[in-house]
Amino acid sequence: MMQAGPPVRREVFMAKAAVATQSIDIEAIDRLEQKLKMLVSVLDRTRVEHARATEENARLRAELDAARARAAEAEGAGAELTVLRSEREQIRSRVDDMLRQIEAIAL
Repeated sequence: MMQAGPPVRREVFMAKAAVATQSIDIEAIDRLEQKLKMLVSVLDRTRVEHARATEENARLRAELDAARARAAEAEGAGAELTVLRSEREQIRSRVDDMLRQIEAIAL
């Protein structure tokens, strides 16, 4: 009868160890599940941020293109203004010459 005792205790110990192993495995799976959920959440936020950054980039490109167009227009207007000033000085000089010639004739 002494022999029956130790095998029963061993079986009980093995059964408790199996239950403990299962609970440890379940805890590991639960932790893995939580980590995966957090990863999915991070990926979702990253996608949203990427979409916002892409939209902002497109908006800024449009603003930059518009600013470049205005700068080119202003540069063209500046060049035109320079030409017009030069023409004005030429006309002023010619008018001064004509007025002197008229004054010389009138004397």
